[in-house]
Amino acid sequence: MKVFVIDVAKCNGCYNCQLVCKDEHVDNDWSPYAKPQPDTGHFWMKLVDIEHGSVPKVKIEYQARPCMHCDNAKCIEVAGDGSVYKRNDGLVIIDPEKATGRKDLVDSCPYGAIYWNDKLNLPQKCTGCAHLVDAGEVPRCVEACATEAIKFGEEEELKELISQAEVLQPELGLKPRVYYLNLPKFFVAGEVYDPDIDEVLEGAQVSLINNETGQSWTETTDDFGDFWIRRLNSGCYTLKIEKNGYQPYQVQDLKVDKSVNIGSIALKRE
Repeated sequence: MKVFVIDVAKCNGCYNCQLVCKDEHVDNDWSPYAKPQPDTGHFWMKLVDIEHGSVPKVKIEYQARPCMHCDNAKCIEVAGDGSVYKRNDGLVIIDPEKATGRKDLVDSCPYGAIYWNDKLNLPQKCTGCAHLVDAGEVPRCVEACATEAIKFGEEEELKELISQAEVLQPELGLKPRVYYLNLPKFFVAGEVYDPDIDEVLEGAQVSLINNETGQSWTETTDDFGDFWIRRLNSGCYTLKIEKNGYQPYQVQDLKVDKSVNIGSIALKRE
């Protein structure tokens, strides 16, 4: 069974995957898997940019989102007549003949991966480039990814990566066959300085403790007095900053339900 494994940390937002998907499918008829994709409005492979934090502590991350090719696909359930089916290799296909007129299938996908083609009166989506897979090749998005952020292959061959990965919206119970490594999480960031001399403080120890789990992270401020503590789950935390010759600084019950820029933190001398 085929799977995609997408490493968000490797994606640099070049949009090449999205572009080559267009190149492969616009004006090309790959029946029996897909009729031509329209020039605009469809993103069978869609690159989603996620911005979090606040100026100047901002991070932008990118997620490549094809069809999830779910084992418990809602589109197959809603279709109910074989107009959407799963191949033996796991790829989910909308039959371009049988699905004509089935606009209801667009709303069946909780991931928003199905688009409506007005000209052809047809719901359409990523096929996993099934026509290329049949020829022993990989999907165009995989071939074109310069950073190798998108991998495609047999589940057994990629099982080590899958063991470290997550799926989007697992609570839906749809068992998607697209796995993600390093999905965006929250960060706490800030800048530490000495107000007496108006200079940043390098080498201050910054500790963050999850008040519920007790898990802790420790960083030191860099040459610019900055610190970033990344890959945090939502929750309440205690932030501590210490440096020899200075009074400790502490924030209790720091709520993290999004990425937090603490701003400039002044340490007072002892």
